[in-house]
Amino acid sequence: MRFIPLAVAATSVALIAPTAAQADSPGTRTPSAPAVTVPGGRYEHAVEVRFQAERGTTVRYTLDGTTPTRDSSVYSPGRPLRITKDTNVTAVAFHGNRSSVPVSYGYLIKTREKPLARLVVMSDVHVGSHKDADKKYESFFDTIGSIFPRPDAILSNGDMINDNGDGKGPDHRIVSEIFQANLARKGMTGTRLLISNGNHDASLAAIRAGYPADWFPDSGGGYYESEVKGLHVLTVNTETYDSDTAQRGWLRKRLAAITSDPAYTGKPVLVQGHRPTTGTTMDGQQAANPRLAEDLSAFPQTVLFSGHSHLNVNDDRSIHQRDFTSVNDGSMSYVEVDHGYQAVTENGLADRFETPTAQALFVEVYRDRTEIARVNMAADKHDIYTGGKWSANWQPPYASAGTLAGSTWTVRLKGSTNKEIKKNFRYTDTTRNTVAPAFTTSRPLSRVDGAKGGTALRIAQARDDQMVHHYTVDITDARTGAPVVSSKVLSDYTFMPRPNTLDIPVPGAVPGGRYVARVVAVDAYGNASPAASLAFRG
Repeated sequence: MRFIPLAVAATSVALIAPTAAQADSPGTRTPSAPAVTVPGGRYEHAVEVRFQAERGTTVRYTLDGTTPTRDSSVYSPGRPLRITKDTNVTAVAFHGNRSSVPVSYGYLIKTREKPLARLVVMSDVHVGSHKDADKKYESFFDTIGSIFPRPDAILSNGDMINDNGDGKGPDHRIVSEIFQANLARKGMTGTRLLISNGNHDASLAAIRAGYPADWFPDSGGGYYESEVKGLHVLTVNTETYDSDTAQRGWLRKRLAAITSDPAYTGKPVLVQGHRPTTGTTMDGQQAANPRLAEDLSAFPQTVLFSGHSHLNVNDDRSIHQRDFTSVNDGSMSYVEVDHGYQAVTENGLADRFETPTAQALFVEVYRDRTEIARVNMAADKHDIYTGGKWSANWQPPYASAGTLAGSTWTVRLKGSTNKEIKKNFRYTDTTRNTVAPAFTTSRPLSRVDGAKGGTALRIAQARDDQMVHHYTVDITDARTGAPVVSSKVLSDYTFMPRPNTLDIPVPGAVPGGRYVARVVAVDAYGNASPAASLAFRG
């Protein structure tokens, strides 16, 4: 999807071509995907969106992140959609029995209040060549520009390259060239770029050699302080933090000085460090540096951004507050989900914890709050494996660039004491979501023919106030009671739009054989729906 800068008139339209997988075959006509008159992005007012599609097609749309079907709302050319709040709009053009690829647009609707600073926070770039990254980062910077045309800073929080002790340090120059070219192309001449050290970044010397000096202005230990529009940004080196007494002393001293300044009351101290610290985001998965959590615990004004895990930001466990605020960055290369689940692939159920999607955070710091928008750089549905080979190198155009990966998180640092600030924290273990998903159709389960023959169980996806994380699926042979399928199946929540149904193959199903399915929808916090059941024949 090509984004148009906000300065362009709202009547500008860029049609989005269908992907190669949707190309016409002889004797058929696949419609092109609809275009919109107002591109996705950040606006300080409500917007009126019109679709433009080929003559003879019918455009249907959704506003809830699901894939439009023939039962979805029909767009009437004389009645534009009025978007008054943060929304993902997804549209499909239908023509006869054919349909276009779905395209999605994310809209962030703000007021005219001006933030103190705007920062993009990303991590895990993992670039190794111009060939693989040039077009991707053109698209990524177009998305950045559609939301923040002139960000005050971009924090790139470690793992810029793919070094595994194999001498790839010079690849930092490739990343530098790509980033500098796109900053210039987008006119982001005043944007600061601040880098942290990650476990795949070769060495501190390689980072210093690869980038302009002001992108990594450390004094020898890989940690440093910056100021962005009056905000303090502290970059720590999580590769050495626990054992680096000098770094620990520096961080505690600077935090104490900053937070004791009455003029800084209520403002966040932004800290970036590649690895998450213990007991914080995503229930502490892939965490390290327990002493970092210990040192930050006395400073509730701290907002710590971390990457490394690649764990997605769709999941609301990616923000955590107890003694301070921790936020997971997602990943610019591929995202992960927690382990122990399976996904529906072209080859049936398979163990998957990776998807070839990319995400970043768009942070706006106001006088009384910090707003953190979760944005997909690319979230088209693909398997991480193609032809049996692992690859996260999906190339643009992306039909999902700039869509929202969840609602905006708002951090307020209310209170005149540390105790009061912590008391007003919103994203704590004790305030976790307790609303269970629910199936919204009378028959959420059905028997269908599998894509490659055989029998499959179709699940009409449940709804949740945040997101359905997975389904527990149990299918048994009604005659013998033997289990046929017993799996936790991901809901494909990292993709935009989310598929409306999941087809679970029933391996070895005998024609005429009798089977019983039991399915429960579960959210990220373990809240579970009542079970849906179906008796069916193979």
